[in-house]
Amino acid sequence: MDDLILNVDFSAPERRSKKEPGNRKHQSFVRRRRELERRGVLRQKQLPAAAPGAPRPGRARRGGAKRCPKENGAATTSRCPPVSQNGPKDKARGAALAAPPVSQNGPTGTGAPTQSKAKARGAAQKGPTGTGGKAKARGAGTAPPAPSKLVALDCEMVGTGPGGRTSALARCSIVTYEGDVVYDRYVRPEAAIVDYRTRWSGIRPRHMAQAVPFRRAQQQILQILAGKVVVGHAIHNDFKALHYCHPKALTRDTSQIPLLNRRAGFPENVNISLKRLTKALLNQDIQVGKSGHSSVEDARATMELYKVVEQEWEQHLQQNPEQK
Repeated sequence: MDDLILNVDFSAPERRSKKEPGNRKHQSFVRRRRELERRGVLRQKQLPAAAPGAPRPGRARRGGAKRCPKENGAATTSRCPPVSQNGPKDKARGAALAAPPVSQNGPTGTGAPTQSKAKARGAAQKGPTGTGGKAKARGAGTAPPAPSKLVALDCEMVGTGPGGRTSALARCSIVTYEGDVVYDRYVRPEAAIVDYRTRWSGIRPRHMAQAVPFRRAQQQILQILAGKVVVGHAIHNDFKALHYCHPKALTRDTSQIPLLNRRAGFPENVNISLKRLTKALLNQDIQVGKSGHSSVEDARATMELYKVVEQEWEQHLQQNPEQK
């Protein structure tokens, strides 16, 4: 066999320095840094030492711009609006100075603002008719009704239907403010009469011989009541028998006037009969005897009761139109 010869070198290898001056990357970095320093872009060596815990320069916080400082804090990024060192009064004063100048003339270009305000205020106080415009406007259309516009209504009813429990018109009387009779007719109901109620109504079978049919009587009565102020006692019963509803503003119900009860010495919230009110206030006796009531007599008594409190009642309605 041939001999195998090995040449082994046990000497320590030469160590290269980590940063060789001839490294291309390092040389390029040094040249770039010197160029930036020469231009003044990079001046890190001239900055003061940063306080412990302070964020490193060149790094921004997560979430965008920094929070706005308090009034006396350090200045930060331009995204935070400048905080005024003045109070609310100074802000208002500054806003007034920044606002455009206000003209010293009124809407038409002449006169001072105070004069235009005074003129406008005076015109509002005078109203459309000059002085007292509000009072005149309030009184317009709510004057007490003229006597020619007032009528009193009273009806007498009989019983129809099962057991005669349904009230039907059998007589209607209308009188003027002075008590003159405008209408007084017996009315024949459309249904058969079961109970004449003679004790209260005064109606008898003989009165139906020449009675006016209900539909014709209704038409005649409504023509008289149109546009009139109708006075009655518990008048809703009369309108129900007529199958009619009169405007509330043109209705005067003497059973619903507290002034009458007060004058007569009765409680204000209690419905007093026409007979008792007439006796207490007019010292008259009505609805006496066994012959029954007279609708003409009752209508006249109702108008006289209305006259007792006419001025006070109408004045009250002018001041409280919602109660009409």
